[in-house]
Amino acid sequence: MRVDQDAVARDWHARGFSCGLWVDPPGQVWKDYVHDVDELVMVVEGEVEFEIDGKVYRPARGEELFIPARARHTVRNLGRGESRWLYGYRR
Repeated sequence: MRVDQDAVARDWHARGFSCGLWVDPPGQVWKDYVHDVDELVMVVEGEVEFEIDGKVYRPARGEELFIPARARHTVRNLGRGESRWLYGYRR
């Protein structure tokens, strides 16, 4: 399934979120991040794992995941190639 990034951006903007694309190399880990605002993420390509307050999620490509404000979260690229995922913060 191909993710229409422009359609996702329009939807997220209408819901009050920004939308950007993040690209990670194989094995990249972003550990224990906390933001003061709600965040949305969506995998565009690759195998990405999100750990939110100790619970692990492996969303399918195109599946939206909500990260509440002040939730401690870690992002891991589990794949052999680079991963691409959309992220957006509540504005």
